[in-house]
Amino acid sequence: MLPPVPDAWRSLLSGAVHSPSFRELERFLAAEEAAGQVVLPAATDRFRALALTPPQAVRVVLLGQDPYPTPGDAHGLCFSVPPDRRVPRSLRNVYRELAADLPGFAAPEHGHLEAWARRGLLMLNTVLTVRAHAANSHRGQGWEEFTDHVIRALNERPEPIVFLLWGNAAHAKAELVTADRHALVRTAHPSPLSARRFFGCRCFSAVNHHLERWGQPPFDWSLPGTPARPTA
Repeated sequence: MLPPVPDAWRSLLSGAVHSPSFRELERFLAAEEAAGQVVLPAATDRFRALALTPPQAVRVVLLGQDPYPTPGDAHGLCFSVPPDRRVPRSLRNVYRELAADLPGFAAPEHGHLEAWARRGLLMLNTVLTVRAHAANSHRGQGWEEFTDHVIRALNERPEPIVFLLWGNAAHAKAELVTADRHALVRTAHPSPLSARRFFGCRCFSAVNHHLERWGQPPFDWSLPGTPARPTA
């Protein structure tokens, strides 16, 4: 079902974990699994984004919609897949925009984005689980309230953060970012259904612009070229 919230986040998210909506979410997930539904990602990966990027390390929040519904793809980081999986079409679109926006970016043959998480990019979806082969199937079951708590906790942090919001589900979180010290960058989702509006958004250089105006180094968007299966 759900693992414990990682230690570094536990005090910040105590209210979320003890809320009625979280208990309802746990009951919903238990019912899904009892009915034989495959819930993605695996239980041990459901808070992976929080585990890899503790609150004090967050420089940028990348917010998507929900996990990949293809078994084997979702592993707890939005848009990322394990290194042995084919690069999903939405992530290929991300790589295309990165290469256009930041000259010198070399797209790897894999879609494993854990390096970004370890550099301070909180890679969070608005909903953290999904039924296999049924995109958006866990919407409205309590995850939105939980991820609201995450955004509110980061909004209270004194250090500035860039919130990078991809798609309408992520845009709905913008109202939770109320502190003037933070920055919002909103774009279309990189899904093939909306990629024509994503291309040309230059969101990666926009993120770096905000970091640099705060006196911080730009975010390192490079990725190691670990071996993986071909994307085609």
